Amino acid sequence: MAPVYREDARPSRIGWQLPPFYWPFERDLIHPKAAELEERAIAWIDAFGFYPDATERAWGLATRSVDFTCRIIPYGDVEPMLLFAEWNYWAFATDDWQDSDAGAARTASVVDQGTRLIRTLEAPGSGLLPPGPHTAALEDLVARTRAMLTPFQLRRFTEGVRDWVFGAASQAANAERGVMPSLNDFAATRISVGGTRFLLTWCDVANGIDVPAEVLYSAPVQALTDAAGFIVACDNDLFSYNKDDHHEPLEQNLLNVLARDYGCTPAEALPAAYALRDRAVTLFVRLSEQLARDADDHLGRYLVSVEHWIAGDTEYHNRAPRYASPRNRNVLPVEGASYGITWSDTPSDPSIEPLPIPALAWWWQQLDDASR
Repeated sequence: MAPVYREDARPSRIGWQLPPFYWPFERDLIHPKAAELEERAIAWIDAFGFYPDATERAWGLATRSVDFTCRIIPYGDVEPMLLFAEWNYWAFATDDWQDSDAGAARTASVVDQGTRLIRTLEAPGSGLLPPGPHTAALEDLVARTRAMLTPFQLRRFTEGVRDWVFGAASQAANAERGVMPSLNDFAATRISVGGTRFLLTWCDVANGIDVPAEVLYSAPVQALTDAAGFIVACDNDLFSYNKDDHHEPLEQNLLNVLARDYGCTPAEALPAAYALRDRAVTLFVRLSEQLARDADDHLGRYLVSVEHWIAGDTEYHNRAPRYASPRNRNVLPVEGASYGITWSDTPSDPSIEPLPIPALAWWWQQLDDASR
């Protein structure tokens, strides 16, 4: 089924058929326990009364956080995946609050809420958040997370949440000042806004991956991780554009940033957005192949896991009612709606040169002579 929208809905600025996606990855991977995980996650949501009414519940479930989890972690252990899916439902609700146009997500509010969240992770029982279903669900997540993760994994996760809050605060500050960031400024923080390190910790936990810190935080591995986060962020901006195009001022989305920089419409910016994405994909593939040459078992599995994240994320966005039947054009999410994306074996921009974005150019510096 194609994307769904009311007959009287505003036209899309970019259209409902996205160009083909350059795809050097496996397709259609999904965890075999997806149905079981979805049933358990929804039972958890309902036990906490997470959503205030049936409409909010429908839109909350339309995020399809279990489908997301099961596509980016197609072979993981069930219990960490369940906890991660529940974190995603909670995070989507928080993200929607930050993105709301009701005036709630001012910079001070985002920083205050984020600081309280991080401290709750680090010191449960601090009493920093107001009572209610959202806080009760968070406290349950925190208790189970602290019981499941090793100290190093917990520190990675906490730092990932801190990075996510940092990105959200930067985005809120731009919106509050009425500033559309430059492409370089946007790219520098977009990876944080997407929760890259929040997410990858759970991929490692569910997959039983334990890369030593001196390897995980080495420049080449961090460049690969950032490149993956940027690719996923680009795809998210493409799929979520129609969901957010009612916001004033315009959403800080890659297409709006490029349209402002190039003096064109968001639709006319689509080729430039795909070019940025595809050159990042080419860099990711080259850097992954380089790292795989001398990788031990854990690093090798990390490289595969990050690839699964990119692949699963795009497949997920294609099918999730949150994006394919967006709330600003539908009363309720529509089951079966899909962007019906297509694939390309070749990048839209075949260049292997660094992107003309100073904040990202260091990724290409991690390629050795054999990979250049």
